[in-house]
Amino acid sequence: MRTFVKFCGLRRPEEVAEVPAGGAAGFVVNVPDSPRNLAPEEAASLIEKLPSEAEAWGVVVSPDIALIRRLFEEVGVDRIQVYGPVPDGLEYLERHHLVPSVAIPPAGAPTDSVALPPGEDYPRIHLDAAGQPLPGGSGVRPDWETCARLVDANPGRKLVLAGGLTPENVGEALGSVRPWGVDVSSGIESAPGVKEIARMRAFAAAVEAFEKGHA
Repeated sequence: MRTFVKFCGLRRPEEVAEVPAGGAAGFVVNVPDSPRNLAPEEAASLIEKLPSEAEAWGVVVSPDIALIRRLFEEVGVDRIQVYGPVPDGLEYLERHHLVPSVAIPPAGAPTDSVALPPGEDYPRIHLDAAGQPLPGGSGVRPDWETCARLVDANPGRKLVLAGGLTPENVGEALGSVRPWGVDVSSGIESAPGVKEIARMRAFAAAVEAFEKGHA
């Protein structure tokens, strides 16, 4: 697939095995209120089972430098998706492999204040629904028009669309927003924190079907 696909909130080896080539597995780490939460050691064990052609992303909230470095050096993630502030004092390569999650208001809300962090620091940006207490899995959809404007205004940047995506609507999202990538969590679950393998496959198939229709 040309589109980057991230399956987020994975907790079982059979879920990790479904991550498509060129995509990523997201592991929520040290967020105890999330039904998708893992300890760093649990994430490290799952990363060992990740297909070699896929990336491992840690997903964290307001991390300190110690957690960021532990995830890179001990857990073995390739990138870290950050909800909340990024701590000061990181090395350039550490910062360069962070993916800030930018909160996008829902449709109809004011969007004038939405701005992206600088591209020289963060080549990849995550676009998610605003106002959620936990990282990912809310099923709430951000305003796609705002997301599309950000994509158009930032050519060449790798923007990943999240929030409320499902196998049923990801094709519409790709056509409307034209993001570099898509991120899904609750949209491929049978219950909070439990991925449904059939829906994971359906989501990947829907992305492929969109691409074939727009080749």
